[in-house]
Amino acid sequence: MFIGSFTYSVDSKGRVAIPAKLRKYLNPEANNTFVLTRGTGKYIDLYPMDYWKKLTEEKLNSLNIFDPQQMRFIRMFLQEAVEDTLDSQSRILIPKKLLQYAGIEKEVLILGAIKKIEIWNPEIYKRYLEESDISYEEIAAEVMKGSGKSS
Repeated sequence: MFIGSFTYSVDSKGRVAIPAKLRKYLNPEANNTFVLTRGTGKYIDLYPMDYWKKLTEEKLNSLNIFDPQQMRFIRMFLQEAVEDTLDSQSRILIPKKLLQYAGIEKEVLILGAIKKIEIWNPEIYKRYLEESDISYEEIAAEVMKGSGKSS
């Protein structure tokens, strides 16, 4: 499970180091390889290869390619997707199109998001948190409703 947040720099070639605290959660089956694609917001998703295969087999392959909305999602989800393997310095190369999509220039906020990693422009992430009309406590109460009941 990927957890935590880290601020790193992007080098001139678009490479970002993946923190050791996140790398330790990579399954050997991922072979230090990720699929990068645009997130559902202004950020980049990094899926370890083992989870990507599971996601595509279980979710994407079950979508109806003759349903216009489902096919639109498939196209949008996959159009910028690229595969990359960590280099000897544990960096991943992020294509320029994805960096532009996420508004990333020199610095990134790397977030563990359970089964994937998100890469954000720190300022965009800060605004994202500030834009919510609902507090963290209210979100937690709603999302976790029914969880944690004693038996």
